Amino acid sequence: MRNTRSCDLRALIGSNQLRLTILGMLVGAFAAGINPANADDAAPTPTGFWDRPTLLGDLGGVRPELAKFGLTLNLSETSEIKGNVTGGIGRGAAYNGLTNMDLQLDTQQAFGWAGGTFNVSALQIHGRALSSNYLGSLQTASGIESERASRLWELWYQQSFWGGAADIKLGQQSIDNEFMTSTGSALYLNTMMGWPMVPSADLYGGGPAYPLSSLGFRLRGTHGPVTILVGAFNDNPPGGSFASDPQSLDANGARFNLNTGTLTIAEIQYATTMVANLPGTYRLGGWYDSARFPDQRFDTSGLSLADPLSNQNPRLHQGNYSLYGVVDQMLWTPDAKAARSLNAFVRMMGTPDDRNQIDFSVDAGLNLKAPFSGRDNDTAGIGFGLADISGSAAALDRDSGSFVRSQEIFLEATYQAQVTPWWMVQPDFQFTIRPGAGIANPNDPTRLIGDEAVFGLRTTITF
Repeated sequence: MRNTRSCDLRALIGSNQLRLTILGMLVGAFAAGINPANADDAAPTPTGFWDRPTLLGDLGGVRPELAKFGLTLNLSETSEIKGNVTGGIGRGAAYNGLTNMDLQLDTQQAFGWAGGTFNVSALQIHGRALSSNYLGSLQTASGIESERASRLWELWYQQSFWGGAADIKLGQQSIDNEFMTSTGSALYLNTMMGWPMVPSADLYGGGPAYPLSSLGFRLRGTHGPVTILVGAFNDNPPGGSFASDPQSLDANGARFNLNTGTLTIAEIQYATTMVANLPGTYRLGGWYDSARFPDQRFDTSGLSLADPLSNQNPRLHQGNYSLYGVVDQMLWTPDAKAARSLNAFVRMMGTPDDRNQIDFSVDAGLNLKAPFSGRDNDTAGIGFGLADISGSAAALDRDSGSFVRSQEIFLEATYQAQVTPWWMVQPDFQFTIRPGAGIANPNDPTRLIGDEAVFGLRTTITF
């Protein structure tokens, strides 16, 4: 089960209002729109309990002391309770949570090395996953669902060049923070709105994405409205076979596997106002994995894996790849300065049929920012996702005489309420059609798993 990624997680890890303000004053960047030359005129960071960016403020003076040495500490807790009221493997509810700690070092402030950032982050995952215990769905209900563990997540160094127009990142990375991302999909709780279905189902261990990461490098360059990302990473974070449980092979996140294939990925992004003079970002990318991937239907002798005479050793294919596209586009706003806006997103990707369980996936949605007067930081959204079973995997179902899988579809309605700058509450509803794309209920193999209705509530606190 993946995360992805989670929408709130990426925002909490990658940015912090306090950090931007400090860097803006000390380094000379125009972070948060503050020019150091006019720092005395800038509004101070709010310190009141309900207005400050973090629940614990300056941590009794700890944060200002760390800032003197170029260090920024971020700490957050995301908690969820979700329940399945119909369909699925069974009806029930579950709590799951994620504590994330992130420590960043600005090398300019620390020892005068301009443009460098060192980052280390750790995860503490707790609770119980609803999807594996009650749902049996492919597109799992929460991006933070995972096996309980305390683990290292990312460990990297980033160096910028040419006034910030380019940078390189080296080390242990979770690529769902930068590649295949959608601003709009980040609102939702379903896992596949973060790290999509195609890589989750088709890469070893689901690829280097939450809660896993891999050693590698990423290059980024920006020129005007165009940004290009290129990266190469170990393709199988913990190692092991396709059937292995990746998190049990690397329980603490410190295995640093380099003994399997290479995952190469590239993406081009274009920011434009070509639709009604409203902002949008368009992404086109692809990945290639150099490892060998098992055929979904045939063994090494050419027999169906469902044939009693099969040797049960799948034919192996050299390499795997996918192409994807992502669109984030504002559709409407009453005024250029207004908080309210209607935004759409679409993300789709495809991959070869013979070596992949899922050959196509898509997610899309509509998000309304500031849906009510006085609630400028709230967002309401309705979205959906589709996962298509490959023809080869469906053919194996027919060979075996079992239910033939087709597609799984989920619908999600959500409302993200920013109660204070440090506290977010998000009620959520998901409905899944053909869970598992149409598989037998393990409690009654003569029937398919029924369509599922899941109600949930997420709360995120930034400490």
